[in-house]
Amino acid sequence: MERLPLDVQTLYSELLERLVALEAERSVGAVPGCFVTKTVKGNVYCYFQQPVPGGSPRQVYVGRREPVLERVVRRHREQGGFFKSTRKDIQRLCAALRAGGVGATDPPTAKVLSALADAGVFRLGGVLVGTQAFRVLGNLLGVRWTSGSLRTQDVDIAAEAQLAVAVPFLEADVPSALESLDLGFLPVPPFDPRHPSTSFKVRGKALRVDLLTPAASSAQRTPVYLPRLKAAAQPVPMLDLLVAEPVRGAVVGGEGVLVNVPSPGRFALHKLWVSRRRDAASQAKAGKDLFQALEVLEVLVEDRPGDLVAAWEAAPEAGTWRSGVREGLDALARAAPDTARRVREVLVPV
Repeated sequence: MERLPLDVQTLYSELLERLVALEAERSVGAVPGCFVTKTVKGNVYCYFQQPVPGGSPRQVYVGRREPVLERVVRRHREQGGFFKSTRKDIQRLCAALRAGGVGATDPPTAKVLSALADAGVFRLGGVLVGTQAFRVLGNLLGVRWTSGSLRTQDVDIAAEAQLAVAVPFLEADVPSALESLDLGFLPVPPFDPRHPSTSFKVRGKALRVDLLTPAASSAQRTPVYLPRLKAAAQPVPMLDLLVAEPVRGAVVGGEGVLVNVPSPGRFALHKLWVSRRRDAASQAKAGKDLFQALEVLEVLVEDRPGDLVAAWEAAPEAGTWRSGVREGLDALARAAPDTARRVREVLVPV
């Protein structure tokens, strides 16, 4: 892991802010208005309120409140509107970021993510997980990953079965979005032919998209159909703890792509947990899980220990989550004893 120069970190923040503002502007159009908030089940969500002559104000959902969206709201209030960003502005920022050494996504994968974003997958609560999210998190944390654990074209998208808030007039068609790319995406036949496919792959290539959803119980295995995505997703245990309260991130490809990724603390602890749940045939993946957890943890214990505390306290004391994280820390201690010790000190008592 290497620190990115401060000017490169600043450029990345600018790219992310421009992408968030661009999405908000596309959602609300050119009609004047102001931002308002609503609290739903303890979470605060932003809406853009527009006046309607002779009627009640119209409110358009923008997203869950978080630092980058708050900056966009503040800039909109101070400047009296959104700042204008063109596609060339975004392309120039991405080119400068690649030259500065940020983690750039390969063109085919970036193209897939762009199509999914344009279809509304991330506006509808989709969260990028796995190695692609790890790459984005490095940029968000202001570091460059130096490991070899980034070599994959797997795109893993997680989505809750139901959204916490309603997003009217929006529906994402994942199969159609992938088909529109003309890359040859086909559904991967499921093990049980009675079940729908939860994966799409380009024949003869490594490019693959997997759809995941939190399992309602540890025994749930049957794919769950997600109407808003017009596709089925594979239930995965403990995924709810990973994707709760995601953050916005920018994929740096040919053009920037706005995505949701897990919070860094949840990502790191989930990687510890899942590394201990791999079977004997997946030990290479378990090692990759531990290595990615280590790299994120090294940044968090130094810069953002509160993220780890929040992620740890989000899970109940009973159950397999905390015991699995402890087992992951035991395994991590054999390779990086100092980092494991510092994590335990942050998460007292562990």
